[in-house]
Amino acid sequence: MDYPESYELIFRAGGAEDDVVAVHLTARSGAGGYPIYEDESGIVRAEISERGEVRMQASGGHQVLGAPLLARPLGPRTTAHGSD
Repeated sequence: MDYPESYELIFRAGGAEDDVVAVHLTARSGAGGYPIYEDESGIVRAEISERGEVRMQASGGHQVLGAPLLARPLGPRTTAHGSD
């Protein structure tokens, strides 16, 4: 299966503009078997299916996970995807 190298996750913010977080493909897979993407800090982590369905993943204790409004694919698609 081909997966984009990165996505923009768009979250509803309290202000005038939405929050946008770029996440990048990792070698890990989530519980659903889809690749895990994470931001540069490693704090924002999500499993994203080939249909763009997002399951947010906790990266630390006491984290409150909000669901993004949209996952927009960025960059070329790749078949490089492993599992941990």
